[in-house]
Amino acid sequence: MIDALLNSAAAAAGAISYDDLGLHPVALDLGWFQLRWYSLAYLAGIVVGWWYLLKLIRAPGAPMARRHADDLVFYATLGIILGGRLGYVLFYKPADYWQNPVEIVRLWDGGMSFHGGVIGVTCGILYMAWRQKLDWLRVHDYVACCVPFGLFFGRLANFVNGELWGGETSLPWAVRFPEAIMNGVAVMGPPRHPSQLYEALLEGLLLGLVLWFMFWKTRARTQPGKLVGAFILVYGISRFLVEFVREPDAHLVEFAAATHLQMGQWLSLPMILGGLYLVLTARKREARVKPVPVDEAAAA
Repeated sequence: MIDALLNSAAAAAGAISYDDLGLHPVALDLGWFQLRWYSLAYLAGIVVGWWYLLKLIRAPGAPMARRHADDLVFYATLGIILGGRLGYVLFYKPADYWQNPVEIVRLWDGGMSFHGGVIGVTCGILYMAWRQKLDWLRVHDYVACCVPFGLFFGRLANFVNGELWGGETSLPWAVRFPEAIMNGVAVMGPPRHPSQLYEALLEGLLLGLVLWFMFWKTRARTQPGKLVGAFILVYGISRFLVEFVREPDAHLVEFAAATHLQMGQWLSLPMILGGLYLVLTARKREARVKPVPVDEAAAA
C-alpha cells in the first residue's frame, strides 16, 4: 500500500493537498476533552433543523403545534443516534461488531449510517404521532424539509475528517487525503474526488432548495407524503450517483465487485422507489389534510 501511495506522488503534482487546507478533525482540544467537528455538525443540524421546523409550523395548516415540535426534537435526536449507529452495525460491519459487541456503543469512534438514521427518525415520528394523535405522514413532510441542514453540515464534517473520499481522478479539484502513516508521518494518497463535497452540495444544498421551493411556492404541504417523498427520492438519486465516484469501504470492496453496486446504492434503491410512489400518489391524499386546532396553532 505504501509503495502505491508513493508511486502516485508524481501524478499528483497538480492536486490539492488536504494538509495545505489547514483542516483538523478536532475543533477544540483541552487535553482531557476533545470536541470534534463531526459532533458539532450533528449538533448544528439538530439546532438549525429545529429552528426551521418552528418557522414551517407557523405557516397556515400546520399538522402540529409548538409543543409537538419541541417533543419531536427529542424523538428525532434519539432516532438519529440509535438508528444511525445500529444501521451502520447491521448494514456495514455486522461481523466485526458481533465479535466485539461493546464497540457498538463507542459512538465517538465514528460509524453512522444515514439510512439507519432515517429508519430511527421514522420510528420516533410514528411513536410521537401515535401518542399525540397527529397525522404521521404530514409530520414526516415537515421534518423532511429540515433534514438537509444536517446532511450539509455532516458531509462537510466528513471532508474535514478526511474520510469517505472518492475514487482516483485527474480533475483539477482533486484532493489528496492522508491515507497511511509511515515513520510517524502521514502519507498522502493519490488525487481523489472530494465526494464528501459532492454530497454536501447534492444532499444538502440542492435537496434543501428543492424542498424549500415545494413547501413555500407550491401546494405540496397540503398533499400528505409529497415532501417526504421528494426528500427520499432526491436523496436516493443523489446518493446513488455519487457512489459511482466514491471509494467503497475497504471491507466492502468485494461486496461491490460481486454485486456491481456499492452498499450505499443498494440501500438507496428502495428510497428511490418509495419516494417516487409517495410523490405520484400525494394528490389523492389531499382531502385528509387536517391542521391542529386553531388555539394550539396560534400558541405555536
